[in-house]
Amino acid sequence: MTDSEIAKLELGTGGPEVGAQGLGCMGMSFAYGPADADEARAALERALELGVTLYDTADAYGQGANEEFLSPFLNAHRDEVVIATKFALSIPPDEPTRRIIRNDAPYIRQAVEASLRRLDVDVIDLYYMHRRDVNVPIEETVGVMADLVREGKVKRLGLSEVTGDELRAAQGVHPITAVQSEWSLFSRDIEAGVVPVAAELGVALVPYSPLGRGFLTGSFANAATDLGEGDFRRHQPRFNGDNAAVNAALLEPVRVVSDAHGVSLGQVALAWVQQRGAVHGLAVVPIPGTTKAKRVEENTAATRLVLTPDELALLEPIAAQVAGDRYADMTFTSAGRE
Repeated sequence: MTDSEIAKLELGTGGPEVGAQGLGCMGMSFAYGPADADEARAALERALELGVTLYDTADAYGQGANEEFLSPFLNAHRDEVVIATKFALSIPPDEPTRRIIRNDAPYIRQAVEASLRRLDVDVIDLYYMHRRDVNVPIEETVGVMADLVREGKVKRLGLSEVTGDELRAAQGVHPITAVQSEWSLFSRDIEAGVVPVAAELGVALVPYSPLGRGFLTGSFANAATDLGEGDFRRHQPRFNGDNAAVNAALLEPVRVVSDAHGVSLGQVALAWVQQRGAVHGLAVVPIPGTTKAKRVEENTAATRLVLTPDELALLEPIAAQVAGDRYADMTFTSAGRE
């Protein structure tokens, strides 16, 4: 391993070996406003050079556009990367806060074929249920997903935003490699239920939004005034109005730690998430998203930053003081069902 290349770990018991940090690709074509395609492609290539091998997308990101965007890169490096995509969620372009969720067998089969076609691959390395449809037993959904493994369309299964009980029920049907949920200095609700179960079952945690959708980096303080019209963070309660002011003040201890190490706020936030693996006894592979190679370099460098017990203690109270939910509608998150 070179000085700049990140370490590797096993993605859950029996899972593939991946870089200790992955790359969330959503923002390259969805959610945060226009992105420069050439710049995003350069970020993908730089990530691979630095040892990032888990690339995360979903059919919901731009209604398939993100999968199509990633296809040339993934195919050029097929033997070097782990492709993760998801089904179950659609977001109407004219209603960015609305979620349509389906977990039924016909939908899953339609979704996997569409993702295989857009990605232009023969098999998906890690296939997630993006959100839980409570009207369909999770055992039934995972049963269909298991059939996809047996048919050679999917290698491994993942779940996103599930509770500990739902994870345990799913594991009873077919081994689950990873659970993806929001986990950051601002969002720690999964530690009560799903994290202990994942640790017990040998399931990896893949934290999305480990940088609090950029808020933890200090790149914006109020979504309504600092971000463009096409940015969906303008619809998230904790980044707007009085909540944003309260939460911006919570970054002060992060600044204290970042100043002590001479690093960025984002690197402190990522180091905190990376160290959750040792705290809870499971594999943790966060997937910070970016469209810039320079940010990839900054983010991956955080895998080598170790926070002291005193620094961790300073950061500990932050999540309990956060104002506002992470979504306007929390019913489709694990926290909304715990």
